[in-house]
Amino acid sequence: MAAARMGLKTALYTLNVDLIAQMSCNPAIGGIAKGHLVREVDALGGIMGEITDAVGIQFRLLNTSRGPAVWSPRAQCDKQAYRLKMREVLESQLNLKIKQAEVAELIVESTQHSALSSQPSGSPEDSRVCRGIKLRDGRSVGASAIIVTTGTFLNGLIHCGEQQYPAGRSGEPAAVLLGEALKQLGLRGCRLKTGTPPRLDGRTIDWSRFQIQPGDADPTPFSFRTRRVAHHDSQVPCYIAWTTPETQRIIRENVHRSPMYSGQIQSVGPRYCPSIEDKIVKFPDKTSHQLFLEPEGLNTHEIYVNGMSTSLPVEVQLEILKSIPGLETAEMLRPGYAIEYDSIDPTELERTLETKKIAGLFLAGQINGTSGYEEAACQGLMAGINAALKVKQEPALVLDRTEAYTAILIDDLISKGTNEPYRMFTSRAEFRLHLRIDNADRRLTPHGRRVGLISDAAWADFEAKQERLAGIKKLLEGTKLTSGMVGVISSDGDGLVGQALAQLLKRPEITIEQLVPILRELDAAFFRREGAGENAIGVSSEVRNELKSVETEIKYEGYLSQQQRAIDRLKKAEQRAIPEWFDYQSVSGLSREMQEKLLKIRPRTIAHASRIPGVTPAAVSLVNVYIEIQGRRRDQAAGL
Repeated sequence: MAAARMGLKTALYTLNVDLIAQMSCNPAIGGIAKGHLVREVDALGGIMGEITDAVGIQFRLLNTSRGPAVWSPRAQCDKQAYRLKMREVLESQLNLKIKQAEVAELIVESTQHSALSSQPSGSPEDSRVCRGIKLRDGRSVGASAIIVTTGTFLNGLIHCGEQQYPAGRSGEPAAVLLGEALKQLGLRGCRLKTGTPPRLDGRTIDWSRFQIQPGDADPTPFSFRTRRVAHHDSQVPCYIAWTTPETQRIIRENVHRSPMYSGQIQSVGPRYCPSIEDKIVKFPDKTSHQLFLEPEGLNTHEIYVNGMSTSLPVEVQLEILKSIPGLETAEMLRPGYAIEYDSIDPTELERTLETKKIAGLFLAGQINGTSGYEEAACQGLMAGINAALKVKQEPALVLDRTEAYTAILIDDLISKGTNEPYRMFTSRAEFRLHLRIDNADRRLTPHGRRVGLISDAAWADFEAKQERLAGIKKLLEGTKLTSGMVGVISSDGDGLVGQALAQLLKRPEITIEQLVPILRELDAAFFRREGAGENAIGVSSEVRNELKSVETEIKYEGYLSQQQRAIDRLKKAEQRAIPEWFDYQSVSGLSREMQEKLLKIRPRTIAHASRIPGVTPAAVSLVNVYIEIQGRRRDQAAGL
């Protein structure tokens, strides 16, 4: 979508056009930190947030008992509707063609560099360029840039107990030819694993035995362009279940039949989304584990058992289900399974997600070692943007880790690599108070506009919103509390008279909701927008979200200023670039281990080098000094 919207003739090749955007795992979008990624995708001009708002059947804002830095939206989606809506949007996009075919190979050419060409130390004189793809049916397709987004399909192998068979997802063929072709190109790879839980027939479940989990009364949309989510008044509930000591006994007696513990699976699974057998083995003292029963759509009875990912044999899965109160008579529609697949070591990538060894070849999603729809989406968007910019011969869009979770994900991958499926968490962000869900548009929409992904109408809406936020903040700072206003805030607030409303907001016991009656009198136009009066404070979701954003900026002003100073220091370090010609092997005092790490990743800045695991501060200082020394030698050799 990004490449097509940026005006380039783009084709999407897929094994089955009917299964584009198939939600093969949980049909949910967002969650802790993942919701931040979706907001950033939307702010840059991506479509995941808009699709979710159109087909979401339950919306919840998570972590609201904590600070706004970690608030994150999550939506349970209608699985079928998500796929159909996504395809509808894709097919309506100008410049985008959707083709059903299997990609078997990449067309890669070697290009000879002249002796005068400035190549990084240790790189070959010949470089390679990706020129297109070869299809299984024999056709070849030329292209100026190629983005590979293979999910779990590369040499995919499904495991269910002792049974195993090749597949990309259950019921779909694996991409064996492309998997082998990528190995032949010399890209370092690894083998990863993920899994899914069983799906149940909701008509066979005793729902009275479970705790109900409703959606939010006033849903928070994912897209900044959504005024009201489609199923605002018809959200469906999820339910909370618990395993029992009997569940524990069944799993312990059969754990030797799990491919993870029998030795059948050698690859590494996601640490933060363990299988039910992993939970029982690793937490033996815990007598029960929480499960969530989540609907897969409005027009199906299929229920997803979140928290019960497993690759145990089918008959054992049935036993486990019967041990859970309320599921004694539940019928299983699809068994859970584990899947192994090939991925590429992400340290093979530039920050643009282009491979270092092959120009014009970009990788995004699970092929780079990540897990989850959201982590894949932000990579796909950035790869699409940068592939288009490369074709246009325009400067790449490289986000800084101080301005986006998307940048943190990419920086972590290319700096550190990963030996397990990478999952985003708010704890990975050094400056997470700056990287909130409410200000993702302010951080990133100007970037999206610059590359051509934000339409004129969307940009006008963005600018109008920024003016409104600035206006309401100025109003709060310039309005002092009068004796007539005191009763609105507190029955005992005489000591507050004369203080600016913004100053009052810095008190933990005072919230922006309490000031709504005052603000409505002072700036009626701010509240006079479509949809007003939908929630407890009598304003639309849009107005509420804007007010909360202003409140956060004011309430946490001291912390934000402190973080900004730290950000400025980090950016200063980022500005010291390590030239492409820099020769690590000639740095006296740099150990062989450090040389190998730095040559493998080739960091672009001093700060980037400092984040590489195992690279010591002393090594970074040496590199910093030798940039000057080698630079002077090059100038002398050139007669400068």
